[in-house]
Amino acid sequence: MSEGGMNAWKICPLFQGIGLAAAVIVFLVNCDYNVLLSWAFYYFFASLTTRLPWSHCDNEWNTPECTAGYITKKKCTVIPNVTVSDLGNISVADTEMVSCNETSMLGAVQEITSLVAKRNQTYVSDPVTEFWERKVLDISEGVDQPGVIKWDLCLCLLLAWIVVYFCIWKGIKGSGKVMYFTVTSPYILMIILLIRGLTLDGAMDGIKYYLVPDFSKLLKFQVWADAGNQVFYSYSLSSGILVALGSYNKFNHNAYRDCFMFSIMNSVTSIMSGFVIFSVLGFMAVKQNVSIDQVAESGPGLAFIAYPEAVSQMPAAPLWSAVFFLMIILLGLDSQFVGVEGFVTCLVDLYPNTFRKGHRREVLIAIICFVSFLVGLSMVCQGGIYVFQLFDYYSVSRTIFVIAFVEMIVISYVYGINRFYENLEMMYGRPVLPVFKLLWSFLTPLFILFLFTVGVISYSELTYDRKSVEYHYPQWAIGIGWVMAVASIIWIPIVGCYRIYQADGTLLERIKEATKPKLRKHQILSKEDLSKINYISPLDVNL
Repeated sequence: MSEGGMNAWKICPLFQGIGLAAAVIVFLVNCDYNVLLSWAFYYFFASLTTRLPWSHCDNEWNTPECTAGYITKKKCTVIPNVTVSDLGNISVADTEMVSCNETSMLGAVQEITSLVAKRNQTYVSDPVTEFWERKVLDISEGVDQPGVIKWDLCLCLLLAWIVVYFCIWKGIKGSGKVMYFTVTSPYILMIILLIRGLTLDGAMDGIKYYLVPDFSKLLKFQVWADAGNQVFYSYSLSSGILVALGSYNKFNHNAYRDCFMFSIMNSVTSIMSGFVIFSVLGFMAVKQNVSIDQVAESGPGLAFIAYPEAVSQMPAAPLWSAVFFLMIILLGLDSQFVGVEGFVTCLVDLYPNTFRKGHRREVLIAIICFVSFLVGLSMVCQGGIYVFQLFDYYSVSRTIFVIAFVEMIVISYVYGINRFYENLEMMYGRPVLPVFKLLWSFLTPLFILFLFTVGVISYSELTYDRKSVEYHYPQWAIGIGWVMAVASIIWIPIVGCYRIYQADGTLLERIKEATKPKLRKHQILSKEDLSKINYISPLDVNL
């Protein structure tokens, strides 16, 4: 029987809020991740042509300044809600004021967008960027200007959710069969793209840039925080997803071996993806006669600006573009399958008598997909990219470290690291390496605390870096972002207080009772002190 993040923490009911906190994060990530898939679908369909629409400037959405060559302009910083009287207070040392909105400036409009050019920063007005910003996104001036829904993107988003639903609606057995295709196919496509990339001029320069480390970067806190976020996200750590999927295994399944295999395959996939990307970035750098760090993008810009730009310069460009975005779609669907499955399992845990009957689980999945689609609509309107960045920056970043730290402390010092170690030995039939006791109880919590600390120290308010403009979010949008961040971890103390309220006795007696594990017969150690646990009857399906 499947059990998600909530029921997994029956080993310490006081902290079952960990499961709910992880579920909130997974829900928020699912909403914005499928928007990425909608963009990938859009580009895939746009690639099914004889001439890529972002390879030239002859489209209706292109501006007169668009050129397929490379021209240099100033990059601006957008500071919302600055009045004319405030301009004198802006430090413009070593910068140049650029009138990107001269009419508003000269007319002394009360609320204007002031544009301050950053020193030594440039952007290229090119068909790739204009396709992304003017055709795909039809981007507005800021988060306070949501605009209208982009119906072509909306349909792509709907398609993404329909595909996800019909791949998981029959449960893990159905989605498992689908994954035989969606897991293996991206590797085949990745190998094809890697071979093509290695044949391009400048590919070896890109590979060298990728493999040769710059150790000075390790002195920057932001690098550690970003790397920690990436590892947690890539491995689905502390999100309840692995717990939900692992619960479908038999009690004595060798999950110990699976963890090693999963870690190795995940790392190999990431490294291989790096070769695919940087071989092409090296090609771009040679074409543009610039250094590789000037063509490299981060976030959506890498998949939807940098790589399409490189592909557009290759022979048979539509073919390679379609292959690339098909790979992105298949990789994304894999992640989305398990993300939705993890969230569904958490809800089924809460109301097993309701959702484990008939076709109610299928109905629940449909409702979750529809609600997630509605949330995603805010990210496929003209101002949607700004909302997407809010979700991406605040829903997981740093808060996942809090959940992970609490997990390690509860396992090691509340449930007991020795008891946990003996549980694993009972499951696997052989002892786990003793070094894991040291890692779980001491080194791992310290390292997670370090990642959280450097994340806090290096925190800066969200900006959206476009090629032409660096947009600074208004304070009310930053506030919404922090609400999303707190919306997950707040459940840990809320559920903890509720468990204490449910128990009887004095406050200390209630806390002690709330920390007693709730175990079934097959989970009880032979030498277990039964006075320190709560036994779950086989007839009690609610626990």
